[in-house]
Amino acid sequence: MNYQSGDEFLQDMPLILAGPILKHVEPESVTVWVALKLPCQVELKVYDTTNDGTVIGNSLLEGRRSTVALGKSLHVVAVTARLTQRECLSSDRIYAYDLQFTQQTSQTQQTLQQALLSNRFASVNISYFAHQKPTFVLSPLHLEDLRIVHGSCRKPHGHGFDALPILDCLIEETANQPRLRPHQLFLTGDQIYGDDVAEPLLWASTMLGDALLSWEEQLPVVQKQATDVAYYKPKQLPPGYRAEVVTHQAGFTAGLDNKHAKVASHLLSLGEYYASYLLTWSPMCWPAAFPKGREIAGTGKPSRQWNRQVRTMQQFIHTLWKVRRALANIPVYNIFDDHDVSDDWNLNQAWCLRVLGRPLGQRSVQNALLAYAVFQAWGNTPHQFAAGTSGEKLLAAAQDWSASQGMDTAAYDAIARYLGMPPTNPHTGLPEFVKDGSVFILKRHPEALTWHYTVQSHCHEVIVLDTRTWRGYPVDKKTTAPPMLLCPQAFERQVFLPLQQASRMQTTLLIAPTNLFGLQVIDWIHHWQLERDQVFSTDVGDAWNINLGALAQFLTILFEQRHQVVVLSGDIHYSSAVRMSYATTDPNSRTKSVLIQLTASALKNEETITRILHTRLKDWLLPEKVRHWIGWSHPPNMVERKARLFRRQPQPRIKPDWVCALEWVPRQNTHLPDFGANLPWLLTPQEKAKNYKWRWLQRLMFWKSPRFQDGREVVGFNNLALVQFELTANASYKVIQDLYWFSSWYPTQIVYSRFQSELVHNESLWK
Repeated sequence: MNYQSGDEFLQDMPLILAGPILKHVEPESVTVWVALKLPCQVELKVYDTTNDGTVIGNSLLEGRRSTVALGKSLHVVAVTARLTQRECLSSDRIYAYDLQFTQQTSQTQQTLQQALLSNRFASVNISYFAHQKPTFVLSPLHLEDLRIVHGSCRKPHGHGFDALPILDCLIEETANQPRLRPHQLFLTGDQIYGDDVAEPLLWASTMLGDALLSWEEQLPVVQKQATDVAYYKPKQLPPGYRAEVVTHQAGFTAGLDNKHAKVASHLLSLGEYYASYLLTWSPMCWPAAFPKGREIAGTGKPSRQWNRQVRTMQQFIHTLWKVRRALANIPVYNIFDDHDVSDDWNLNQAWCLRVLGRPLGQRSVQNALLAYAVFQAWGNTPHQFAAGTSGEKLLAAAQDWSASQGMDTAAYDAIARYLGMPPTNPHTGLPEFVKDGSVFILKRHPEALTWHYTVQSHCHEVIVLDTRTWRGYPVDKKTTAPPMLLCPQAFERQVFLPLQQASRMQTTLLIAPTNLFGLQVIDWIHHWQLERDQVFSTDVGDAWNINLGALAQFLTILFEQRHQVVVLSGDIHYSSAVRMSYATTDPNSRTKSVLIQLTASALKNEETITRILHTRLKDWLLPEKVRHWIGWSHPPNMVERKARLFRRQPQPRIKPDWVCALEWVPRQNTHLPDFGANLPWLLTPQEKAKNYKWRWLQRLMFWKSPRFQDGREVVGFNNLALVQFELTANASYKVIQDLYWFSSWYPTQIVYSRFQSELVHNESLWK
């Protein structure tokens, strides 16, 4: 299949290009997202089931909505079904849903099964039952029955096998058991990569985007001379040759410090960002075959690199059917991190001035954020896209922009307004900032959408933070200074008000795309690079504990409202669990609190350094030790005190308001789940032959042995996390994070490592 022959390509495709993806689910409403090749009215029905989900019952919720035309052949909708009777959906029951599609031009109707099939895809399975309808369960009444899955950082050409298909195994194993089946999935950042894109993926994204939109975007560049070009079309910037334009015309920082390979195939156009989502979530839009390296890159190293990346893409595509089925059968919630746009997105004020002050940089960020709004945010918060809202106006502007083939400036300005893009100062050409207390924040229109949100059930609440677009940049420091990840008004709106307004649940979970705490060696590196003003090479400023004042404010607000908090995070390409014990110092009102941070990263982006951290070598050479801080609430600040010198250090002049200590939860020995041994679905024929060829050598490599690989602090291979809670004998809860990954000693085997900790303050850390 060749994307350039658009009509032939579309004829081979089913009506559904990607999805269905189950999104926001409540007892009164259910939202499903889907991408189609034709404009349709989509009807959603939710059914009761009996006999452990095997028999379809009565229709309980219904809804319909028309698709939004993002391109001539790309039509997207997040349709919400609501109650048709008084009885709400309840916990401990399995529900099914179905979709029906009525084409707007011919009025032809198709069922979900018909819309999934085509000549090229004669068989598609998105259900775990014989009735072939997707199913789901609501969160349970009791915390000890809750199952939450989370993960982050899924780069298609990243090293190792994709871990997201493991979710399909988890659901399949427990599909007919509502208390054991996973209840929610949180993807906590980097669902796609705008930077660091494989050349075959950019080739596919450019071709697919142009075919679906049926027009080519004019990407603006700065004309240094009158004879310079003013615009580039995506095809004029081929894979592997974008580094110069991306770094110097768009201003993106991922290519600085001699890292041009990271931006040589950077996404830029709206069609490319749209296409990346389709290619990441569905096997339908991928070409049947890729061109050979010599056809694209000639001979030598570029040709070999292309062929190598094609093999990686083919392995990624091979298991996408399991990803698609899983996403159709569990409520999916997303939040962006930097790579959904580009590396270092809004890292500091210098990045904002550099990128948003250039036409191409501004256009690319807006394209990425519009794609995020339609493909992710719409399903997270469907109420923001209801009739008369900013979301509905954004969708209308997106339609007008595409219908004008990227020429309607009023539609472009409206998109910027509703996305919250900062206006450009007409005199300087730079983005505008406003003051918020002691920091600058990017200016935005009052009608702009918000990306943070809260999900609640009977037993838990999940507060999802936006730590990218509400950053506070210090007024009195250099533009490269680490920001507050949440500015003062963002603390109020995203943390304080949701905690204050929500009723007290059995537990509170926060989604923080960037870590509160990481490995100490990483902190040392960040502080060292900050002193040298080399902040873009390792994202200095993205970790909460680089700006201790902002972290102190976060902890103060958090523990004033809750005494037990679980933070789910990603970003850093390794997984771990840490526990912070916090106590106020006032003898008359001494309170004790605990925070447990569970990190799950990466779904597909393991690196050499994370593989080393994964092993016992890290424990032996550089083990993590208990860390202590003292802190103040007014003004917020905290100071680390070394454990060895804790008693000998001079006492501060002003008595601290609180103290806290951080400990790493040890990783237990690796176990094999019931579904982990036999994986006929995993390998392509080429990978099977390669694996068989080198299997005998695996046993001779001591560093791949289970004993050496059983480190005690992190999981550094591609992984997926399952979080659950257990009621202990003393009536407190224990939080458990099982991290599923592909073993190194037998690569086609899924294993899991367990981290567990009680949700109680640890007094022994001060003894």
